[in-house]
Amino acid sequence: MNSRWICVAATGALAVASAFAQSAADSKPASKKAWSAPRLADGHPDLQGTWTNATLTPLERPAQFANQPFLTKEETAKAEAQARGLYTDVRNPNAERDRDHAYNSLFFDRGQNYAVVDGQVRSSLIVDPPDGKIPRVPGARAMALRRAAAAAAGDEGAGAQAVIGRFDSVKDRPLGERCLLGFGSTSGPPMMPVLYNNNYQIVQTPDRIMILVEMVHDVRLIRMNSEHLPGSIRKWLGDSVGHWEGDTLLVDTTNFTDKTHYQGATRDLHVMERFKRVDDHTILYRFTVEDPKAFTRAWSAEYPFLATPGPIYEYACHEGNYAMPDILGGARKEDDAAKKGSTK
Repeated sequence: MNSRWICVAATGALAVASAFAQSAADSKPASKKAWSAPRLADGHPDLQGTWTNATLTPLERPAQFANQPFLTKEETAKAEAQARGLYTDVRNPNAERDRDHAYNSLFFDRGQNYAVVDGQVRSSLIVDPPDGKIPRVPGARAMALRRAAAAAAGDEGAGAQAVIGRFDSVKDRPLGERCLLGFGSTSGPPMMPVLYNNNYQIVQTPDRIMILVEMVHDVRLIRMNSEHLPGSIRKWLGDSVGHWEGDTLLVDTTNFTDKTHYQGATRDLHVMERFKRVDDHTILYRFTVEDPKAFTRAWSAEYPFLATPGPIYEYACHEGNYAMPDILGGARKEDDAAKKGSTK
């Protein structure tokens, strides 16, 4: 064969192969573009918006999932259905129920799902220790109640949290019951999911970050790049100081009072929180708690805050708090009955 034709044939084959290669490349799906957090003028990630941490995931790992940090799809469906049934069956009068419900179960809103982090369903919010349990100092919670009792009796500096079973005064009752502070540490820190009103609004500036809490309209102010207040200054929500490490907001909180004692913690409670925006709809929230008087070691939990439509509406509690006169009135009735019984 003429060498000229050999050359032409080779060139043509090369062109066809090149065309096929280009066609194959064009048919491949484009690689997913890496997500980048929206940023404010100061260059830091924008955490602003309205978020919810409502979840059915329990704080501590249930016994049936011991040594099992993650759940399968089948386990998740069963656990979610069981958790939803604790509170939502009451909405359906025709549902078969094997337990009683509080009269106000209708208003509970813990979300509909277990928390998902990195594509995996967590069996507990606690991720450290590995067993998913709070490493409590034996007797610490009872000690916290004794401190509260001393406070209710007027012992200065002992704290002022309520004691179950004491109904002598409004001041004996829990801060949440008195509509002074969200119950269950929903205001934080740490900011825990509770039975309802799990929404938060974040407003961000270079030197202050504000978190408006839906429950009892509490407000957290995080002072950026500051020093902690003197130890003599104590706050219900502690003194929160923040700074950025890369794209993660770190918030260090100290200076708590004895008026709150999360999980039996004392005024020496120390909470470190981490907020990181991981996609358009999610802030990954992680906290670590320390208090040697209450816990044998530091422990940590992690769960998502999910974007939710706003606005947050005003929370009305104190204005219509009929529970307080009813609770104290009931206690007086019991006192009268006890007196009548003792005189017989």
